[in-house]
Amino acid sequence: MGPLAGVKIVEFAGIGPGPMCAMLLADLGADILRIDRVDPDQPMFRSNILNRSRRSVSIDLKHPDGIETALKLVDQADGLIEGFRPGVMERLGLGPDVCLARNSKLSYGRMTGWGQDGPLAQAAGHDINYIALTGALHAIGPKEGPPSPPLNVVGDFGGGALYLALGMVSAILEASRSGKGQVLDVAMIDGAASLITAAYGLRSIGVWKDERESNQLDGGAHYYGAYETKDGNFISIASIEPQFYAELLQRLDLEKESLPDQLDRDNWPNMRDKLRALFKQKTRDEWCAILEGTDVCFAPVLSMGEAPDHAHMKARDTFIEIDGVVQPAPAPRFSRTKLEVQCPPPQPGANTAAALEDWGMSQADVASLLENGAVWQRD
Repeated sequence: MGPLAGVKIVEFAGIGPGPMCAMLLADLGADILRIDRVDPDQPMFRSNILNRSRRSVSIDLKHPDGIETALKLVDQADGLIEGFRPGVMERLGLGPDVCLARNSKLSYGRMTGWGQDGPLAQAAGHDINYIALTGALHAIGPKEGPPSPPLNVVGDFGGGALYLALGMVSAILEASRSGKGQVLDVAMIDGAASLITAAYGLRSIGVWKDERESNQLDGGAHYYGAYETKDGNFISIASIEPQFYAELLQRLDLEKESLPDQLDRDNWPNMRDKLRALFKQKTRDEWCAILEGTDVCFAPVLSMGEAPDHAHMKARDTFIEIDGVVQPAPAPRFSRTKLEVQCPPPQPGANTAAALEDWGMSQADVASLLENGAVWQRD
């Protein structure tokens, strides 16, 4: 089930990009054990979708037998994912030196915001702080006023989870050839910076300006952006190429008007005002009837409540429903090794006994660990 079937990964529970990465790899078929704290009062809700597709074992990492249990799991793993501040895993006795000494083929994935070294390595932070340091946040939002946080997509999930997932798959693939594991230092600042490589290239030749709403892709160009419609909804257009822009003008009945050149930046504000007034004359649905499916490069701006019901999304089963929770389906798609959600998000510790036995521990050993409190099984 999935191209990563047979790959075994130990995940130390965290928040944000670590769980997102583990979900991606588990959706791809990897057998991932999530190590949660021993905490009977810690609930896990079915809406915690980032924790789907894998089992949970609760291990007391302050108990010597708990540490040894975690290390026995690491012994059998192809990969490990952790998202603590630098030095935490070392203090627990689970650092890369210890783990690689026991399992020389291990791919040890470390997820942080600032990285494992540097002046800010030990500082707290969140997505907006990390992307602020890369130039990405400065480029997003209106010209007047502060930059707009792009949810936590650029730092946590784009620059963090996706780069960790790519790094883990790459390291595991390389280890299968070399027989040697390695440590991955995955920092959200590095990934977020990498995501805006193209903008840095444009800036180097003077095409990109360090000023919001002044560039082709940041809302500056009238032919690339979102517009309000008559009913208070929004639509998006991206008529960048000349042939697409020509079709936009034709479908808006503007092709016969005397208009400035598409790439004349001085006239972008005036053209935006013109399109803004025009798009306000019809509802979103009316514009969909005119523009959707054409080469204008158009889509309605849908809310998360609306998106799963769009005809194209339904046709591709882009969204699925599990236990009453509507959620994005696994991605990407493979012609032969089909992806499926392995299971809904488990309660912490729900799978402790069965998972430990599946990973090679005897019933007697698991029973002993449960009895001395090194591990915990939720009823």
